[in-house]
Amino acid sequence: MISNFKGNFSKTFSLAFPVMLSQLGQVLVGVADSMMVGRLGAEPLAAASLANSIFFVVLMFGIGVSMAITPLVAMADGKHNPKRISRLFNHGFTINWIVGTMLFLLIVLGSPLLYHLNQPEEVVILAIPYLAIITFSLLPFMVFQTFKQFAEGLSQTKQAMYITLVCNAVNVFLNWVFIYGNLGIPAMGLNGAGWATLISRVLMALIIGYYIMKSKRYGIFNLSFKVKKLSFPMVSKMLKIGVPTGFQFIFEVGAFSSAAIMMGWIGVTALAAHQIAINLASVSYMMASGLSTAAMVRVGNQLGRKDIPTLREAGFTSFVMVAMFMSITAVIFVLFREYLPSLYIDDIEVIKMSASLLVIAALFQLSDGIQVVGLGALRGMADVRIPTLVTLVAYWVIGLPLGYVFAFVMGMQEVGIWYGLLIGLTITGVLLLYRFHSLSAKLLRKYKPQVSTL
Repeated sequence: MISNFKGNFSKTFSLAFPVMLSQLGQVLVGVADSMMVGRLGAEPLAAASLANSIFFVVLMFGIGVSMAITPLVAMADGKHNPKRISRLFNHGFTINWIVGTMLFLLIVLGSPLLYHLNQPEEVVILAIPYLAIITFSLLPFMVFQTFKQFAEGLSQTKQAMYITLVCNAVNVFLNWVFIYGNLGIPAMGLNGAGWATLISRVLMALIIGYYIMKSKRYGIFNLSFKVKKLSFPMVSKMLKIGVPTGFQFIFEVGAFSSAAIMMGWIGVTALAAHQIAINLASVSYMMASGLSTAAMVRVGNQLGRKDIPTLREAGFTSFVMVAMFMSITAVIFVLFREYLPSLYIDDIEVIKMSASLLVIAALFQLSDGIQVVGLGALRGMADVRIPTLVTLVAYWVIGLPLGYVFAFVMGMQEVGIWYGLLIGLTITGVLLLYRFHSLSAKLLRKYKPQVSTL
């Protein structure tokens, strides 16, 4: 049993580590933006929080749709079927481009609604042009996601990591140039962070697309973008995984975005503090999502081979690994709860409020990690409907309403909102862990045990 754990740990870690670094690179764009914008004051930071709370809900839905590629490619790879893998890429690219265009139009047409969310007017005025700029990055980002999810389904995770880290370094440099006005460029403030994000995401899409289309490693696949060859049964199959996955992300990220809107009802200080705390919590979450991706690939691959004992071992190993990782981040949040916010801003009130929220963030680290790995492992089994329902009920029927009651009825203010989020995450984590156990146990009874092949 111990040797099996060690083998699964090594296999999962080798897949997860590059994805964790890639995901860390993605979220560090937001961290760098927030830190550099925070030096401009509480209002620009609050505006970034408001705009990103809207943008990331939409962006995460797009990411969810694109993730349908990975488990299906992993299953086809387990069956050694390159023709099907090629068709999955071709269909995935078309789906992602159409979805990206629809999401782009949704934000462009809906951005004036920010004036009707009862937010501080000075914050909305700064947020709308910044939101308009970063919205243009949706299309290149969806192109990048197509190639990234395709490669990860083949257990090739390092390429996206290198590209992400390089382009994020470009983003930070462009932040320095555009936000503060260096190298002869006029200072653009918050909008400068938007332009830096847009340029870096275009660069990411171009580099990964060029690499995969030209690399000999992917030469056995027929990668094309011909719409007329689309198979509607395959489109339907991908959407049945991708759309519920997108809604899973919407229900979770949307809950935190709604929390940001409620923070705006409290005031600019609360909104800025929420932005800092959620920015830091997103670092651990996105790294945990790297383990989620590894769990999805490993589970999907073993399902393709009908090796259910190894499937269960891989899944439970991922749960153990994420619990260990998130326990460490919880300790860091508690020990450095006052120092970390000071990296963003020098406003004492914002720092104190952020510190109180980081203590709650530490409390939900374990459940946050368990739920994201649970979603990944179940996605590897093409199980998305029940997990989507779980996230809907946990966040929107239980977590957010409780947060509102704690904050505005019981007078707990900003910490009350986050206690509601804590409850929602905990319920989700417990139910998804049980779902994986029960579903994989059914598969174990269905298929005869085979020799475990790590």
